[in-house]
Amino acid sequence: MTNIQEATSENELSNDMLKALWQVKKGNWDRAHEIAQSNEGQFDYDRIHAYLHRVEGDLFNAKWWYRQLGLAFPSITLDEEWELLADQYS
Repeated sequence: MTNIQEATSENELSNDMLKALWQVKKGNWDRAHEIAQSNEGQFDYDRIHAYLHRVEGDLFNAKWWYRQLGLAFPSITLDEEWELLADQYS
């Protein structure tokens, strides 16, 4: 499979988490959100969902998702979190 940085289509990526991250990086928040919601209740999808609401600026909703996952709200930048998630799901 293609590296997320080199992909020209989400279909080149190996899993939904990378597809959602690719989409949000391309400015397609709605498509990324659709992917994250497609398996709501599964940790990895919900982890991306939390990040996406942070990107959106809906911090109340983002904080709720992080709490649901048992994770602290990140103190790193959105770009840093994106990199961590891309590495984690690659």
